[in-house]
Amino acid sequence: MDGSIASPRPFLALGLRLATAFALATMGMLVKLGGERGVHLFEMIFWRQAITLVVIGGGLVLLGKLASIRTTRIGAHSRRAALGLVGMMFTYGTVLLLPLAEATTVGFTTPFFAVFLAVVLFGEKVGIYRWAAVIVGFCGVVVLVEPGSSAGVSLLGVAVGLTGAAMVALISFQIQDLNTTETPWGIIFWFTLLSAPVIALALPFVFTAHTGETWAILVAMSLCGALAQILLTASLRFGSAAVILLMDYTALLWATWYGYTVFDRSVSTQLWVGAPLIIGAGALIAWRERQLARARVQSVAGSEPPATA
Repeated sequence: MDGSIASPRPFLALGLRLATAFALATMGMLVKLGGERGVHLFEMIFWRQAITLVVIGGGLVLLGKLASIRTTRIGAHSRRAALGLVGMMFTYGTVLLLPLAEATTVGFTTPFFAVFLAVVLFGEKVGIYRWAAVIVGFCGVVVLVEPGSSAGVSLLGVAVGLTGAAMVALISFQIQDLNTTETPWGIIFWFTLLSAPVIALALPFVFTAHTGETWAILVAMSLCGALAQILLTASLRFGSAAVILLMDYTALLWATWYGYTVFDRSVSTQLWVGAPLIIGAGALIAWRERQLARARVQSVAGSEPPATA
C-alpha cells in the first residue's frame, strides 16, 4: 500500500473510484448534450471551472480548511492551470467529435503516454512488459479507427482524443510533483481559480442565450465534474492508485449505456475488438507498475536492485 495513504480502506477506495467513473461518464454525456444544443466548447469549460471553484471554495470555508490552500508555488500552479486548460479543450473536444463509448476508450490510452513521458522526461528504464502493453494498446486504437473503412470513427476525433490523453499523462506528472508540497484541495482550488478567468476572456465571443433546460445541463455537467474531482481525491486517500485505477475502465460501461439510451448509438464492431486491447494493455501497465513499486520497497530493505521491466 502506498505510504502516502492516510487510512488504508481498499473497499471504500474501490467504491469511491467506481463512483468517480460514473460521475465522469455522466459529465461526458452532459458535455455532448450541451454541444448538440449549440453551447460552445469554451463556454462549457468556463462554467465547469467557475462552478467547481464555487463548490470547492464554499466547501473549504464551511469546513474551516481555507488554510490548507496556502502556497508558495504559485508558478507551478499556474503551469498546471495552463496545461490543464489545454487538456480540457482536447478532452471535451473528443467527446464532441466522437461517440461517447469511443471517446471514453481513446481516453484509456493515457497510461501509454505516461510510459513514453517517463522515458523522455525522467530517463526511466522501461522493459518488455510495458513496451508490449503500449504496442498492444495502440493496435487497439488502430482497430478502433479501422483505416480505409467508412465505418471507422473520425480520424480527427481520435487525434484530438490521443492528444488529450497525452496531456492528461503530462498533467499527472505535474500533480504528482505538486502533491509533494500541496494539499489535494489546494491543487484543485488553484487550478480552478487560475484557469476560470483565462477562459472567461473567450465568453464575449462564444456566449449565446440558453433555454432553462440547457442551463440545467451546464450546471449538472459542472457539478458532476466537481463531484468527480472530490471522489477521485478521496479514493486516493484510502487506496493504492495502482489498484483503484483499474476501476476507471467501468466508465466505458456507463458511456456505452448513455450512448445507447440518450443518443441512440449502438456499440460498433471496432469497439468490441479495440476496447479490450486498450483496456487489457492499460491493466497490464497498472499491474507492472504495482510490481515495480513493490520491488522498489523491497530494494530499500535489501541489497538487490529493483526490476526495470
